[in-house]
Order: sequence, then C-alpha cells, then structure tokens
Amino acid sequence: MGSEEPANKHFLFPGTIFAEPHEYLISTVLGSCIAVCLWDRVVRKGGMNHFMLPLWNGEGLATPKYGNIAMEKLLAKVLAIGCRREHLVAKVFGGANVSGTGLEVFMIGDRNTTLAFQMLEEFGVSVVAKDVGGRVGRKIIMNTETGVVLVGKGKTAASVDK
Repeated sequence: MGSEEPANKHFLFPGTIFAEPHEYLISTVLGSCIAVCLWDRVVRKGGMNHFMLPLWNGEGLATPKYGNIAMEKLLAKVLAIGCRREHLVAKVFGGANVSGTGLEVFMIGDRNTTLAFQMLEEFGVSVVAKDVGGRVGRKIIMNTETGVVLVGKGKTAASVDK
C-alpha cells in the first residue's frame, strides 16, 4: 500500500459483497467460507465477496451467502463501478476444512473452493493468487486501488503478491 492508509475501511460479513468506486481496505475473516477478490488492472478498482455455501438450491432467498449467487453478484457489482471483464484478475482465499466445526465432515471448504474456481473459469477471469484449503482460518485485507491482498494465519500476515 502507499505511504498513507486509505481513510475508507469496510469489514465484509459472511454472505455479503462489497465494491465501491473509491479506494477501500476490505477485511474479512474466513474458515470454510470463500472470499473472491476481483480487481481491474487498468482502472484500479475492485471488490470482494464472502460466501458460506457453494450452491443455492432454489429454496428461500437467492442471497450471496451461496457461492453461485455471490460470484454473479460480485461480477455485476465490479462491472457497475467501471471495471471491464477483460481486465479483471481474481484472488481466492479461504475454503479451510476447519476441525471442530462439524462442517469438516461435509467438506464445505473444498466444495466452496471448487465452485469459486469453476465460476471464475466460466467468467474468463484468471486467478493470479490463491491461499485456500488446509485446516486453519484466515484473515484477509484487500486494497481496492492497488489490488494487494494481505493474508494472516494465526499471528502472521504476508502479501501474496510479492
């Protein structure tokens, strides 16, 4: 990030999406959930989703807590703020099969990860960085102007770009 921190910060809760035309630091915490960061290398804008389950089954509301809904809505939102599909790159995080949650039996983390990569391929968006799987949660912070994403596991944080 630059010499000054951006004034705008946003914490992304599970089942939500965030993309604004101004610089933000978007942060979220992930276990079996997935966060996909989309960033346009030309206009230098981007956004993030945070989904909990891979597929909406058609019952109830089609909310972004489901990966197939969250992916479509994130793409639409970044395009609406001026990004162009041909300039987008993706970074994918999360999808752990965290022990002790009860969800590891269903391999929700693996299923979420597979869905994210499948949909990015369908969108024609290249994945330029990822930190997925394993058995530990992550905290991530994305700068929407630079596209840099910091990843923390436990007490460490490092850029996946460098």
